[in-house]
Amino acid sequence: MAGKNVGVLALQGAFIEHEAALQKCGAQSRQVRTIQDMDDIEGLIIPGGESTTIGKLMQAYGLIEKVRARNAEGMPIWGTCAGMILMAREVVEMDQVHLDLMDIAVRRNGFGRQVDSFETELQVEGINHCRGVFIRAPYVEKVWGDARILAYHQERIVMVQEGKLLATAFHPELTDDPSIHSYFLEML
Repeated sequence: MAGKNVGVLALQGAFIEHEAALQKCGAQSRQVRTIQDMDDIEGLIIPGGESTTIGKLMQAYGLIEKVRARNAEGMPIWGTCAGMILMAREVVEMDQVHLDLMDIAVRRNGFGRQVDSFETELQVEGINHCRGVFIRAPYVEKVWGDARILAYHQERIVMVQEGKLLATAFHPELTDDPSIHSYFLEML
């Protein structure tokens, strides 16, 4: 995994923590704030944060079209929490800017408010166990097409993959467990 160059969207949210996790896995990272920052990266992580803010900033900086274009070229993209919301084709009961990439319908704040945040062990297909930190976390209500479910928590879908697209409702970057970052790097 050494030498892999992954962009981390750095407009708002937990991007520094993703950079640290990538470094632990032996990968290089680049903060992405402009369309030029998207050049020469092999994959992109869209971090958690506030999805409406991130979406509006992506739109203002022309990143929506650039991310869609790089996805069409086959570049792997992983969204965590807010990133999952942004990657969905449908955001349930919300009208907000999103990338419309994955065949999933996501419910924002599906596990409750900030005070309802929690950490738990998850069983993930292809990985076994990993630690998940859920902070005002969304969940996937529905998958279709080629999207497949990789993990559940309390019968709610919390991790999905569709080809080279990956989405987690939780924050692996806030744990010491590099398994999800390693899984993403193998997609590059």
